[in-house]
Amino acid sequence: MRTNFEPEFSPKMKVKSQAAKSMEESRIAQPIGIALDRFIKINQDQFAYASGELSQLLRDIALASKVVNREVNKAGLIDIMGQAGSINSGGDAQQKLDVLANIRFTRALTKGGEACALISEETESYVDLSNDGKYVIAIDPLDGSSNIDVNVSIGTIFSIYRRKSPVGQPISDADILQKGSEQVAAGYILYGSSTMLVYTTGHGVNGFTYDPTLGEYFLSHADMRIPEDGKIYSINEGSYNSFAQPVKDYVSYCKDQQYTGRYIGSLIADFHRNLLKGGIYIYPATAKDPNGKLRLMYECNALAFVAEQAGGKATNGKISVLDIKPKTLHERTPFFVGSKNMVTKAESF
Repeated sequence: MRTNFEPEFSPKMKVKSQAAKSMEESRIAQPIGIALDRFIKINQDQFAYASGELSQLLRDIALASKVVNREVNKAGLIDIMGQAGSINSGGDAQQKLDVLANIRFTRALTKGGEACALISEETESYVDLSNDGKYVIAIDPLDGSSNIDVNVSIGTIFSIYRRKSPVGQPISDADILQKGSEQVAAGYILYGSSTMLVYTTGHGVNGFTYDPTLGEYFLSHADMRIPEDGKIYSINEGSYNSFAQPVKDYVSYCKDQQYTGRYIGSLIADFHRNLLKGGIYIYPATAKDPNGKLRLMYECNALAFVAEQAGGKATNGKISVLDIKPKTLHERTPFFVGSKNMVTKAESF
């Protein structure tokens, strides 16, 4: 592991603008192996409102993810597997780890004080954290939790928005129901063969792998870029008969092109694979879910932001996901995300 984290600048580096220079210097300055905390500190000046709160917020999320990672790794050894016996806001049966993860993230964000409100898949309404925080967090504490019992990769998805109402005034709908394009940061944590935190603040995408022996995340995937083309399509073909004809036609096109079908059934795992290898993830409208099944605020917006920052594309089939103005907290949307050319081709159908 490298221990020298000093910037390495090239005297021949040529840039067209100060902004481009800042971004290029930032990338050169951070070798593989730099710790997450140091990475955040070095890049704090990239944040639109660089006063430390957003940096601390990212650290709070990372801390909570370490606790959840520990609990996930104990699944099967203690009684935290299976259903909790309750239903969440989306009508899905809650798993015990769903509830546990929601508690862990809520506690971390409450104690941190940088977030004034929390939107979670596991709560009916938003949670007022009763502080003067400047940010609103939308989170799916444990995506793919139905796969816990069979040891399939699961994850956490998060979006960060800047509060619009003045500090000291009650939280308003304008604070909560923001477009994805208004995110100041977003990302996910993947609990798999290794645990990874991937996030963006609008200046590219970087991935960090967790070292449990040191209790720290280290940069392992710098400046992540999704290939413009891919050969993987991810869709639940068990629902094929209820797809609209254009979606059926695109699936047939993928088969004709001899693309590889890969569908884990865990959104984060499917998205992460396609981000690294190139591909498209599709969860369309169906007869059962005419508005789609995935939630806009705390699933699709975050992954759309990550995808576009990595050179990919995300759409509901008509417009960019990031341009959708949410009307309700748990609004659903069809979702097409992945390699830019593959998503564009899907749109053409």
